[in-house]
Amino acid sequence: MSTQDAIDRNILRLLRVNARISNAQLAQEVGLSASACLRRVKLLEAAGVIRGYTALVEPGAAHQGIAVLINITLERQTEDYLNRFEAAVRKHPEIQECYLMTGGSDYFLRVEVANAGEFERIHKEILSTLPGCCASIPAFRSRTSWLPVQRAGADIAPVAPCRGEAGKLHRN
Repeated sequence: MSTQDAIDRNILRLLRVNARISNAQLAQEVGLSASACLRRVKLLEAAGVIRGYTALVEPGAAHQGIAVLINITLERQTEDYLNRFEAAVRKHPEIQECYLMTGGSDYFLRVEVANAGEFERIHKEILSTLPGCCASIPAFRSRTSWLPVQRAGADIAPVAPCRGEAGKLHRN
């Protein structure tokens, strides 16, 4: 699906605001039948336009740990090195965020740990084994001074892919 029409864009806008909206409600909002709406959502998923669904969790509610922010420098910045590094990072749920960066480091990672000992384990077992990594500089968060309020329609990275049981879209 290379082009989206106004209905597709409206579906995407509504799902960004509330990914848990029922298919019946979504269909009513965009002026389609429930079956036509579900077909469009499935096409958007299959085309990779909808990459997944996620939950916004109140900071601190799910984990009362310590955030560790890590700057990673790779040996090389070739496509092969970037792809291998990113594939390895995806295998470790301990790494909660990963950003390709410009500037002084190649990647910026975030992990949450209960204590310094847990970070030491993650460093030894995961970070030090990531392919192509030649330097990692961790920094522990001392406190959160400000967090932006998540605005409707913001681009949020998905936690679960669209395909498979974990990302199955349940609609009424």
